[in-house]
Amino acid sequence: MPDDSVVDEDESKIVTKFLLDTCRQQQISKPYLQAIGVCDILATSYVDDDEEFRMIPVITGSVAEFYIHPMFSCVGDVDIMCHTNDQLAIPDGYTPPSRLPAEFHSRVKACKIVDSANLGYVYLMPYYWLTKNSRTDYDALQDDAFQYLSRSSTLDTAFDTHGPAHKIKPGAMGMLEADRVGCVRCLSWPPQAADWPTRHRNYGWPDLATVDRVVNNGCDVVHATHPLCRQDEWMNKHQWRLSFSRAEIALLNSWMSVQQIVYHMLPVFVKTEQLTDVTDDTGLKILSNYNIKSLMLWACESKPKSWWVDDLNTVGIFVEMLHTLAVWLSDARCPHYFITRCNLFHHATTSCSVQQLVIEFMSSTKAGTAKWFITKYIHRCAELCRDEGVSRLFDDVTTSMKLQRAVSGVVDCRLSTALKDMWTLYNSAEFHIMSYLRVRSLTLRPRDCQWIKELTKVDSCLDVYFAAVVFLHVAYKTARNSLNDKLIDVLATTLGHFIGERCHYNQLSSVLSLSQAAM
Repeated sequence: MPDDSVVDEDESKIVTKFLLDTCRQQQISKPYLQAIGVCDILATSYVDDDEEFRMIPVITGSVAEFYIHPMFSCVGDVDIMCHTNDQLAIPDGYTPPSRLPAEFHSRVKACKIVDSANLGYVYLMPYYWLTKNSRTDYDALQDDAFQYLSRSSTLDTAFDTHGPAHKIKPGAMGMLEADRVGCVRCLSWPPQAADWPTRHRNYGWPDLATVDRVVNNGCDVVHATHPLCRQDEWMNKHQWRLSFSRAEIALLNSWMSVQQIVYHMLPVFVKTEQLTDVTDDTGLKILSNYNIKSLMLWACESKPKSWWVDDLNTVGIFVEMLHTLAVWLSDARCPHYFITRCNLFHHATTSCSVQQLVIEFMSSTKAGTAKWFITKYIHRCAELCRDEGVSRLFDDVTTSMKLQRAVSGVVDCRLSTALKDMWTLYNSAEFHIMSYLRVRSLTLRPRDCQWIKELTKVDSCLDVYFAAVVFLHVAYKTARNSLNDKLIDVLATTLGHFIGERCHYNQLSSVLSLSQAAM
């Protein structure tokens, strides 16, 4: 008679199969659609006499990094980085650019990036004024002010007085909070991370195409003070941190699905157990989500593909990752993935809290971890099922057969709603487009297409849908009245979204618009 007891190895395989079966691979999601809506608000909320001025939002964080969508999401909020088109950061020693992307202002304050005593943290000193002298070229005039840029000189103040605050509260039931981070754009790859593109990689990740894409996209500089400098009033106002959020999005989107699943498992565990709230003897938090991301990035580069996919077991990989994190904590050494000489840990190894975390992580086993995910993760997923009977199956999982039956019930529930959930998301996106154009169909400007660009990244069909709705609006207005200059400008803006933005946003004329519409 076969032994029907729950075997530890069986449990880890059950958890692995559950995650593989329920983590949908799709770009569109409810949080992503909400993030696009927030981008629209940020891009159009600032009112200024200067019609060239623009806020340029970018979706970052887990909403942009994940292409898998598990039943139990660890996405807590929407992260948006936002920079203005009249400021630019340039690495120290670099020649100011003679050309800038089309979205930049005709007059740009270019700030020199100056290293601080803390790796990865910098100061910004206004050094040049870049002034457009033609449709594409800029002249550079040195700024003799030589005063470090402070927070009061950047986007943060503009938002505090003219628009949304740093944290945008949910506007309706089910909506996530949105965190807006002001930054200064840097179009160059920073010299602080100069060795990252060329360092030796044994297993070919990231590949050369991904490395080139990351480097060509530069970085950003966000207002943040080093944890050990926060008591200094001047540094709190003037210190900045190099941000590689754009690079991280590109890298995480190049991961295999199993790597994304493990990266999902780690924050869920850390968040559920409230481990990011643990502090050392000085009151500083020991562990952050960025430490987890750094751990995963290094693992993806240093482990062969076979380590991830041969005899696939996400629980076993998860446990090994925790053991590595324990070593890092014990050594007080968490290497920054891009700036390798930068240590992201600032705690003392003698702290009791650190030692407790090390013991907890090192004592993790496949059996214990599998049980944790069955109890704290899969059971919670069961509670999300519309069929209450699925959740009741977990009242008795004392045998392998009963556990498998309960887990299969959750998987079936997830699969049965796939098409309906996808239809709901696309219906929501299309409704948002129609509602938006109902209000702005006659005042559409290139800056208003920012969130449409984000939709394009998700699915090109939504981009086509946007254009079709615009054309229908114009056709309706033309049938009732006639094709006037304003309608031609709307058509030109819509078509310009496909063929590339014009260099002069605010000089729309009938002749220019008609010419572009013809193109």
